[in-house]
Amino acid sequence: MEDNLKAALEIVKAQASVRTMTEDEITSMVQKLASGIMRIDEGMSENASAAEQIPPVDPKKAIREKTIICLESGKSFKVLTKRHLAKYDITPEEYREKWGYAKKTPLVCKSLQRERRKKMKEMKLWERRKKVED
Repeated sequence: MEDNLKAALEIVKAQASVRTMTEDEITSMVQKLASGIMRIDEGMSENASAAEQIPPVDPKKAIREKTIICLESGKSFKVLTKRHLAKYDITPEEYREKWGYAKKTPLVCKSLQRERRKKMKEMKLWERRKKVED
């Protein structure tokens, strides 16, 4: 409230320096501005928290066959990168936690996930590791 009053006083002070105003005009202008600033301030904080809570799609349906929809931006990708999530000041771990994904859920579309899994099975890295250790 105090910040709103200070902001209103600054605006009225600037207005009074440009034109002559009566005491009643100054008082009513300060009151109107202070309450207006307070309403705007409350509205912004409500909208910001509401916008953060409502994802563009249901998180369970965000990971699709050929795309994954970012629940922060609403855009679709094949892979959600650290770099993209950094634009929203969030890490992949925080993203998973925020939207209710398991810790090891890959942030990739299903088709790419299958391709990667298939490639890993073909490479058989676990067998190579055993040979190196022997």
